[in-house]
Amino acid sequence: MAMRFRPCIDLRQGRVVQIVGSSLRDGEAQAPVTHFETERSPADYAAMYQADHLPGGHVIALGPGNEAAVLAALCAFPGGMQMGGGVTPENAKIYLDAGASHVIVTSYVFREGQIDTDRLKTLVATIGRKRLVLDLSCRQRGGDFWVVTDRWQRFTTVNITPETLDWLAQYCHEFLVHGVDVEGKQAGIEAALVERLGNWSPIPVTYAGGARSLADLDRVNDVGQGRVDLTIGSALDIFGGAVRYQDVVAWHRAHQVE
Repeated sequence: MAMRFRPCIDLRQGRVVQIVGSSLRDGEAQAPVTHFETERSPADYAAMYQADHLPGGHVIALGPGNEAAVLAALCAFPGGMQMGGGVTPENAKIYLDAGASHVIVTSYVFREGQIDTDRLKTLVATIGRKRLVLDLSCRQRGGDFWVVTDRWQRFTTVNITPETLDWLAQYCHEFLVHGVDVEGKQAGIEAALVERLGNWSPIPVTYAGGARSLADLDRVNDVGQGRVDLTIGSALDIFGGAVRYQDVVAWHRAHQVE
């Protein structure tokens, strides 16, 4: 079993960006630390991922003003990308009908630092378990990894344990987990988090955060026992980084035929 590379498109005010995740704040007066922004359209990125046979990536809307860009990306790779950012039962079907394979949800399900089970069940009843990805992005505290919400600033009462993952897996098809402390910093992966996800997750899980070289693909594959997929963002040359996107695609292809 080998991990897959999962591509991404992060959007802010309709433009493809890469940011430091931990710098997200509410309000325009406190804009996140952005180290890449491009005129290249989100649909162009999505079409490239389709041409390179890379399904299962995600489009993330970072705040308002992204609706048209999201829909353009989803239409460019029908059934090939997941969509996250402000998803509710009321708008989830719009994204699924536009071509999203799944919707990714955090804030709607987590309220006041806890899981709102009624909301989770409502979401599943609306779109079905197999179209839902739960975002369990987390930060480390006291040796454990705790799910964070509200632009990754608020710690919840939920930490990453075998019991948590087993319970939540009843309601969703996959997990997406950003290592928030290293997200966008190219500071190296959260190996301890990847190891726990590989050992404990009963369903497919994608890790994102800190990857900075081709060696990190091997490391995630090894530490996660081939059971944790990897997203690389800011380190890629298509987002202004030093790692060649085509080299990552080649790694992915080589490992899928093993």
